[in-house]
Amino acid sequence: MQTTIQLTPSYKTADSIILLLDDKGSVPSGLFSTTESEFIKNELKADKKSIVINQYKRLICIYQPDYSKDTDSLLELCRRIGDTFQGALNRSKERRVVIADLGENPNLAMAVAEGAALGNYQFLKYRAGRKKEANSLREIAIKSKGLQAAQVRNLQNMVDAVLRARTLVNEPQNFITATQLAKEFVAMGKEAGFKVTVFNKAKIKSLKMGGLLAVNKGSQQPPTFTVMEYKPKNAKNKKPLVLIGKGVVYDTGGYSLKPTPNSMDYMKSDMAGGAAVGSAMYAIAKSKLPIHVVALVPATDNRVAEDAYTPGDVITMMSGHTVEVLNTDAEGRLILADALHYAKKYKPELVLDFATLTGAAAAAVGSFGIVCMGTPTDEQRIKLNKSANRVYERLAEFPFWDEYDDLIKSDIADMKNIGGPTGGAITAGKFLQRYVDYPWMHFDIAGPSYLHSPSSYRGKGGTGVGVRFLFDFAQSR
Repeated sequence: MQTTIQLTPSYKTADSIILLLDDKGSVPSGLFSTTESEFIKNELKADKKSIVINQYKRLICIYQPDYSKDTDSLLELCRRIGDTFQGALNRSKERRVVIADLGENPNLAMAVAEGAALGNYQFLKYRAGRKKEANSLREIAIKSKGLQAAQVRNLQNMVDAVLRARTLVNEPQNFITATQLAKEFVAMGKEAGFKVTVFNKAKIKSLKMGGLLAVNKGSQQPPTFTVMEYKPKNAKNKKPLVLIGKGVVYDTGGYSLKPTPNSMDYMKSDMAGGAAVGSAMYAIAKSKLPIHVVALVPATDNRVAEDAYTPGDVITMMSGHTVEVLNTDAEGRLILADALHYAKKYKPELVLDFATLTGAAAAAVGSFGIVCMGTPTDEQRIKLNKSANRVYERLAEFPFWDEYDDLIKSDIADMKNIGGPTGGAITAGKFLQRYVDYPWMHFDIAGPSYLHSPSSYRGKGGTGVGVRFLFDFAQSR
């Protein structure tokens, strides 16, 4: 279900309204009875930031932003209140709401709309009662001075992209195979206007992508390697931005088998990185941003079978490096390594990879941020952090000291695919670093990519983390 976001010059008598108050807390006259006005006045005096008035024919939701907060925190609070209000609107079976911005910062109204639209997401495809369970809210209109139609269209494109990523992650693996994932990217490319090329197993073999082929050995489904490219004539970057996403559509751990409870049972989400970069491409191209972007998604499942790769195997990567596999559950780095090596052909200005790579990253920061590390320029690092903070997908950059390289030394090969009991997120990054010769940043989204309980507008299940961050980064260029 898509929530439509649009501009409006005014609101109608029947419209439910979200009033976004200015820094003085001024409430417009004519909307409320004397009793309601007195109630609102008293609530605001008691420092209540949000108030919902049920007028039976409509809801009027009032929010007093805390203008003393820094900009990024204030935007996040607005997204969260947007989610809170969409819940009230759906419980009241409202179809449309108008966000009436009484302040002077239209970005706050946009954030409220963003939070409401993202919070309104549902994944009901497999539920028999989906028509009855579906949320009523369909339209979000924004009345705000200084807001341009193009800004709202871009917000719509970004929200739609996040929801696409969530749905890809929420789909079960018996639907989202590596082949189906590639088909979903092809469909996005046709709709948004970017080129999509899908390499089949024969092509992958000809390229000698040993990491992707090794992980795929235990599967009855073939691997895919999807190349997406958006290159507008007015692109401002001479060298492309390259995005890489891990596309393990299901991960049993292979012979290093995962335990089922709280682990293997939600490993359909192990392709969240691939979903993020493919969906970000959709938003970037649909918004016609003037930036040359390439996205690469190596995809396969990781299973146990007679011919599956095993601990102790030595495999040869596309780069020619040899890897001693000591843990078949450390498979994501193997398929990403081939993609990182392939990215060299583009001579990129920057490569960003997204992957649900390690439990160590999730344990370190939980679902509250993204673990990252890499070799970007100082200017690139600053811009990445600004975008991450703006959309509240905050970055926790880990140290990348040379000593961690020693932990992945192998006695019989160029490297091993795990580094031991400490620094697991970092040694995974160090493994990937062996395959790059360009500015690069690795983002481990294992913590925030899939939630087991609701978290405001991020919802439950697939969150689509990374899409908003990447879109903001591309847009800020």
